[in-house]
Amino acid sequence: MITRKIVYYLYMTSIVSKKQGNKTYLYAVESARVDGKPRIVSQTYLGSSEEVLAKLTGAEASGTTLRSAHHTFGDSAAVWGMLESLGIAKIIDDVVSGTDPVKGVSVGQFLAIAALNRVVAPCSKAQIADWWATTAGPRFTKISAAKLDHRRFWDAMNQLTPTHLEDISARIAARIVKEHDLDTSALALDMTNFATWVDTNNDAAALLARGKSKQKRADLRLLGLGLVVTRDGSVPLAWHPYPGNRPDVSVFTQTLNTLTKSFHAITGTPEPTQDGAVVPGYEGMTVVFDAGQNSAKNFTHLINTGARYVGSTPPSDHQELLKVPKTRFTAVEDYPGVTAHETTKTVYGHAQRIVLTHSDTLHRAQSRGFDQTLAKATAKLEELADTLTRGKSRRNATALAAHINSITHDTWVNEVLHTTLTGDTPATFILTHTVDAGARKKLEHRVFGKRILITNQPDWSPAQIVAAYRSQSHVEDSFRQLKDRQVVSFSPMHHWTDDHIRVHTFTCVLALQIAHLMTRTAAKAGLPLSTRALLDELGSIQETVLLHHDGAKGRPRAQRLLTEHSKTAEKLSGLFTLETYAPNR
Repeated sequence: MITRKIVYYLYMTSIVSKKQGNKTYLYAVESARVDGKPRIVSQTYLGSSEEVLAKLTGAEASGTTLRSAHHTFGDSAAVWGMLESLGIAKIIDDVVSGTDPVKGVSVGQFLAIAALNRVVAPCSKAQIADWWATTAGPRFTKISAAKLDHRRFWDAMNQLTPTHLEDISARIAARIVKEHDLDTSALALDMTNFATWVDTNNDAAALLARGKSKQKRADLRLLGLGLVVTRDGSVPLAWHPYPGNRPDVSVFTQTLNTLTKSFHAITGTPEPTQDGAVVPGYEGMTVVFDAGQNSAKNFTHLINTGARYVGSTPPSDHQELLKVPKTRFTAVEDYPGVTAHETTKTVYGHAQRIVLTHSDTLHRAQSRGFDQTLAKATAKLEELADTLTRGKSRRNATALAAHINSITHDTWVNEVLHTTLTGDTPATFILTHTVDAGARKKLEHRVFGKRILITNQPDWSPAQIVAAYRSQSHVEDSFRQLKDRQVVSFSPMHHWTDDHIRVHTFTCVLALQIAHLMTRTAAKAGLPLSTRALLDELGSIQETVLLHHDGAKGRPRAQRLLTEHSKTAEKLSGLFTLETYAPNR
């Protein structure tokens, strides 16, 4: 190899050519005198002589484009940015200290990528590597798809114990509350279950069991999940998995314990102590839950923690309260059409502050719903009456009475709809029914639009109590999101051991935290979008890779560009600082 240098001096900058084989390469050289002698102090590669000439003459565009590739960018970059800003991978790695990276990727990075996948394109661990290759993630994270083999995910998941997950979840929740200044004055608690496809004969997953499925899949094994979320953005702060055949009321205390263990760390408040021992004292924590969690045992446990609460009890259990006249109700501030009456009563073995509310909106909705239920029951009775008239029934009186009762079993329907069955034999049976308009009017006046809220909050106004109870909708929204099969989804779950199921659940809850923080951030910036709409807008920002060749030998050159996108996507790009991860920054 022969090297020849030709130097052209221009002030203190020189362009130097070096020839290797048949190619000439140009460098920009900065020279200065050092100890009185000229020395090269810096050298920058400019490219081959042909490339430099093409750039100077504008002929670069005439190069041949060999092929192009398109990678998703905006959604994955925004989620990764949120994960990085919260230090999620570092939190996980700090808790699981002493574990070696798998193929150069830490446990925290594996779980962060798993959570990212849950947010934007839920798939099995076996498919993550292929999905990752379609994103710009390998470029801006420096983690190649080849390192994300599903067996490496399993290796990472095996490093985590239930104690690790409890500690990690509490630290992440505390970081979220601090960084995003979340309102934790009232936290909504609820339970649901998820249908899985784990084989019935698999005995390695005690967390999965058959029971009453809220997805109407009683043929599948279920995983239960207790969740505690903020009313400020519906952000989960605590979670508890349990066998899916257990009723909600039976796991209330365990979910509450998960919250109380970490509440002071999450909110940054001092934990109450007495003579060095932890004692109940969670007055700063208000838990909101629905009537499905009610039992004397649960209320005793809750009160013993010292926590505040807002719940409800079925109106039908308190007929005397339903008879309170409207004249004793007063308007609830900030809630048009809502009135309330306050009293006290012993409920579930404890003295309770009672706030009896009436909502015009709920009243109208219940009235419409009842009319629909009544119409369905009436139609079934008419069909049965026609069958009897034609002499087509072979049921005896007992069986027929049981069938009529199944049609009118609803308490409200039974109160308004009256039936009469005459005759002694199937051939002589005659069924008639009437709707008692007076009874319906009394029912509507007595029951419709009313809720009975119970609380031990001594100082909150009725408006604050109503606001807290309505925050129950936030946890219901969270469950609906986790059951969305497109984004931020719990399914598919391809794990069959309790340890892996817990880790999978953790990544799903983490994904929900990130997604809801993103929608909250967008809403505060004047962009109120649903989770799916937000991710669709971000997903429209894609990365195009163009591979050029100038006709000479050597590898093609890559040029990376972002695609055109909407004004909303542009605003989101700035909001989530996507320029940090954009190409050619």
